[in-house]
Amino acid sequence: MKNNYFKLIAMATLFSNAINSQTPRKVLYEEFTGENCPPCASTNPGLDALLKSGNNPTKIIPIKWQVPIPSAPSATWSLYQTNKSDINWRYQTIGYGYGINSAPSSKIDGQNATVFGASSNHPANLNNNVINNAAAATSPFSIIISPIWDAGYNSATVSVTLATTANFAPVGTARFRLVLIEREIIFPTSPGTNGEKEFNWVVRSAYPTIQFGTALTAGNWTNGQTQTFTVACPVPSYINDKGQISFVGFIQDDGDKKVWQTEKADLVGLANDAKALGIINIQNHNCSASVTPNAIVYNNGVNAITALTLTPRINLTNLTPVTWSGNLAPAQTATITLNTSTLTNTSYTYSYNITGVSGGDMSNYNNKAVSSFVNTSNYNSTSVNEGFVLGAFPPVNWSRLNSDLGVNTWVRSSSCGAYDLDSDCAKYDFYNNAVVGDVDELYLPPMDLSSTPSPSLTFDYAHAQYSANYFDSLEVYTSTNCGANWTKIFSKGGASLATAPTTTANYVAAAAHWSTVTIPLTGLTNPATTLVKFVALNDNGNNVYVDNINVQGAGVGIKSNLPFANELNLFPNPTNAVSFISLSANYSTNANINIYNTLGQIIYKKSVDVTYGINTITLPTENFGTGVYNVIIESKEGKITKKLNVIK
Repeated sequence: MKNNYFKLIAMATLFSNAINSQTPRKVLYEEFTGENCPPCASTNPGLDALLKSGNNPTKIIPIKWQVPIPSAPSATWSLYQTNKSDINWRYQTIGYGYGINSAPSSKIDGQNATVFGASSNHPANLNNNVINNAAAATSPFSIIISPIWDAGYNSATVSVTLATTANFAPVGTARFRLVLIEREIIFPTSPGTNGEKEFNWVVRSAYPTIQFGTALTAGNWTNGQTQTFTVACPVPSYINDKGQISFVGFIQDDGDKKVWQTEKADLVGLANDAKALGIINIQNHNCSASVTPNAIVYNNGVNAITALTLTPRINLTNLTPVTWSGNLAPAQTATITLNTSTLTNTSYTYSYNITGVSGGDMSNYNNKAVSSFVNTSNYNSTSVNEGFVLGAFPPVNWSRLNSDLGVNTWVRSSSCGAYDLDSDCAKYDFYNNAVVGDVDELYLPPMDLSSTPSPSLTFDYAHAQYSANYFDSLEVYTSTNCGANWTKIFSKGGASLATAPTTTANYVAAAAHWSTVTIPLTGLTNPATTLVKFVALNDNGNNVYVDNINVQGAGVGIKSNLPFANELNLFPNPTNAVSFISLSANYSTNANINIYNTLGQIIYKKSVDVTYGINTITLPTENFGTGVYNVIIESKEGKITKKLNVIK
């Protein structure tokens, strides 16, 4: 009873100056959302599904303002940056006075959503009852919007007719505001940092401005009064898809900010428009020395497409264009085979662009599709010794899979190295990756370990949690059938991954934070085709660093459950003439000292007898060139690795 009474009071307050209203009401729903806002990315899919469901499209008209909360996208081209003057005026206190200070947030007919029964203005609290409450009252206005487009859909003249079906007394200046929206935008890569790629009902421009709109005839309106005018509406050059644009107009009283009626025009029906839908026949992990992709093209216009040209591109190289002819009917798709590309062991970004559409193409922003994949077809490596010091990243024959083509993936860091022996390592930036659930993979070179006795994987890592509530994870997998099946050999996340104290600062590993892991790679089904990958699973916590990734033969037999050695230090380090090895061994054994350069070549080897406890071994480096070297001490019970920096 209390809830029903509240709803009646709210509606009576909102419409107290509408007498004998006769026009069905369409509600304006304004969402304030952001491209850098993680909660927005998680809220919008459910919100959009609700707004599209059942009869809601006949009751409520949504528009979305891409606000710079918590921050503005840095890219010049983004949904915020291209229309920031309209957006800023609408959401800020110094503009219209909405004073939106958090995202996502909302207004319903210019009022707080709580007026209509929502528990807060957060869009997650919108539901069918709230929509029905807002749409329950009739309006004193009707709106007719009639756009007339030029031939290229580059501008429109919009005729507007307003009419009252009841007396209306505005509190302040009543205005008709007209905005251009894109009904749906789907990006191949997120324009912001929250990973959001699909956007709906985005406000792209306002006419003549969102602030002034078109003022209604001053004074009180009587039943049957009308006002007719036209608005010139040039289409901005930054529109993504002209086939998705339409107009939304609404009457708003600036005295109390209440919206009294809303209307929309139908989507533009483009005469000629080809749309790139995607690429098939490319898996995330390709195992062949070549690939022959297929392009999926959609006819987004009203006329049949009889010819077009596709220009493929792999990484930074344009490939031979493919000309297609046929008869592609409206709303149908065509699968077009592209030329075969020869591949090596590396990461690839493959794309194609549509040109030469028969009859012309009225929207060029939807003409590109892109996909990323990893290729592993040549199993040449018999060992891996990688400290991420020199050359490109990923290193030669390494690859990384960034499936969402996001800004965050595996990179080289020059801010720290394992045990502070140098300043380079691999890094995954959980701290700045707002895309919770993002998965990125780093592949070692494909290896033939069939002749390697008892191979093992060794690596160093460091991680700090942002807080106890964050569960960033690092996993390692092996496969011997080109990724058809993977075996997890290492998995830590949250507190179990942490090697350093919790910190809310952007974490950089210190020398004491590093931990070394050794994993036997025995029992592989087909060691001649061995793949190893490191997988980062993002929870937007804090960074993880990985260094000294090595795959070597480790001999046979395990003497003890204890590791071969607890600690390996090199001093002085850096050095220019001679260095010393300090090795803390858990038992006496025979060991080999192997030193590798950054190309994985052995430049020094020596056999030594190690005794229990601290061992000090002279390491002559006077003939070493300037550079960083991996020092590996291994016995049949295991191995331990450090970096040595030589400066001449």
